[in-house]
Amino acid sequence: MPMPKHSRYLDLQESIVQNWRNFMDNMETSLNMLDKEIDEAAQMQSICTSEWCEATEHVIDELGNSLFSISEPRWGPEEDSLRIKELRKRLHDLYARYKAASGR
Repeated sequence: MPMPKHSRYLDLQESIVQNWRNFMDNMETSLNMLDKEIDEAAQMQSICTSEWCEATEHVIDELGNSLFSISEPRWGPEEDSLRIKELRKRLHDLYARYKAASGR
């Protein structure tokens, strides 16, 4: 017996929200890695080579492109919307720390 149409749509919506949350988890993991890298660079100026700066700027750009181009699932709760806003702000703050660490 086929599932009612409404139930399939609810399953689809839940799947989209869950995948969106997985993506946000992975973005947060990437921001944590970048945070650690910038901390290390700030403590050891020898890390701040032009090669390091280029690579770090590339990572920041990619994270920014991903974080600012993703749309929020309209079925998600407000906490999901707040999470992406917090991650975007965190990336902005990491960029400022990168600029200070690189001396640029």
